[in-house]
Amino acid sequence: MAIVDARILILCKTYPSPSGKYAETTCVAGLDESGKLIRLFPVPFRLIAKDLQFKKWQWIEAKVEKAKKDHRPESFTIKVDTIHVGEMVLPGKDWDERRRLLSPIKAYRDFDDVEAARQTAASSLAILKPARIVGLDIEPVSDPEWTNEELAKLVQEQKQGGLFDDDDKPSLKTLRKLPFDFYYRYECRDGAAAKVFRHKLVDWEVGALYWNCHRSYGRVWERHFRGQLEQKIPAKDLMLLMGNQHRFQDQWLIISLIYPPHKMQAELF
Repeated sequence: MAIVDARILILCKTYPSPSGKYAETTCVAGLDESGKLIRLFPVPFRLIAKDLQFKKWQWIEAKVEKAKKDHRPESFTIKVDTIHVGEMVLPGKDWDERRRLLSPIKAYRDFDDVEAARQTAASSLAILKPARIVGLDIEPVSDPEWTNEELAKLVQEQKQGGLFDDDDKPSLKTLRKLPFDFYYRYECRDGAAAKVFRHKLVDWEVGALYWNCHRSYGRVWERHFRGQLEQKIPAKDLMLLMGNQHRFQDQWLIISLIYPPHKMQAELF
C-alpha cells in the first residue's frame, strides 16, 4: 500500500494498554479532509515527543498507510515521526465550526443500524446519537494491578529506549491501570419501540476523569464521576463515537464522547 500525506482532525484517543512491541499503545480516530472517519493504530502516544502529542479537536498532518494486518476500511498506520501538529478547532459560541466539520458523517439513531452497516459495508467506526442515557455501570476489574507480563511490557521502553533521542523523550510514569470498567446503558428510538444497549467506555478522557475525581474527592469520587457522565454530559447533545474490535468485529466500544450544546430552538427555523 502507498504511503500518503493526510490531514486529520482528532476526535478520539482511547485509554492506553500494554503492548509487546511499543510498551503501550492507544487507538486514535478522527476525520480526514474528505469528511471520512479514520482509525490510526497503534499509536504509542505517551512515548512520542511532547511537541507531537496532539489533542482532541486538533488537526494533525502525517504520512499514513493502509494497515496491512487490519482489513477494516478505516484502519491506517501512522508514521509517528512525520506528525506535524496543527491548529485547534475551538468550540466557539455554538460549536459552529465543529458541527460543520462533523456534518458529512452520518449520525445513526439506532445501534442496530450501526451493526447492520458493519455487516453490509464492513464499517467499523460510526457516530451514534442515542435517545437518552439510561445509566452508567461501574464494575471492578478482576485484577486491579498489571500482571507481571503486562508490567514487563510497560517498562520495556525505559530499558530499550523510545522512539526518539534522549533529549526528545518525555518524562514518563508507568501507566496506571484503571481499577474499574465503565459502561453506558443507553436507549435508542422512542416510546414503545425503545431498545436499551450497553457498551463499554474506553475513551481516554473517561479514564482521566476517574483519576481526577479519585485524586480530588477520595472515597466519594463516584458521586462526582457519575455527576459528569450521568448528568452533565448527557444534558448536552451527546453523540457516541463507536468503534468495533479488530479480532471480534461484532463487538463494539464507545471510543469517544462528543457533546456539543443543544442548538437553540429558534435557530432551527
